Amino acid sequence: MVCLGNICRSPLAEGILASKVDPEDVFVDSAGTAAYHVGELPDSRSIEVAKKYGIDLSYQRARKFTVKDFAKFDRIYAMDEHNYRNILSLARNKQEAKKVTMILNEIHPQQNLSVPDPYYGSDDGFENIYQMLDEACERIVEKLQS
Repeated sequence: MVCLGNICRSPLAEGILASKVDPEDVFVDSAGTAAYHVGELPDSRSIEVAKKYGIDLSYQRARKFTVKDFAKFDRIYAMDEHNYRNILSLARNKQEAKKVTMILNEIHPQQNLSVPDPYYGSDDGFENIYQMLDEACERIVEKLQS
């Protein structure tokens, strides 16, 4: 799960998907394409909306996406077009590039819709993205189970 700073959208996506899968079978992580917040906790508003749904994000710390992530992960979900392009710019071959997709393509195939960045908005924005990401993560789980 990858967004810009790894404090709002991608930590929520990580927490949501991790809450829906068996950690023995699926490893879920998140990162940012920028190093603005490396080592920091997720945004308090992300922590609060996740807590509302019984998900704990307090163990997460922001980190930067690196080329090594292509080897470590089978799927890489970008939260928006800008980060999608940033991730692809690091791919060294077509195999790595094929691992990357926009997360909302799980519920709106091939539309390349972005998860809005709630950072500068109101708390409602965090609830809205939670709902989007929850639905996308449900589809990911369905695919993993089939």
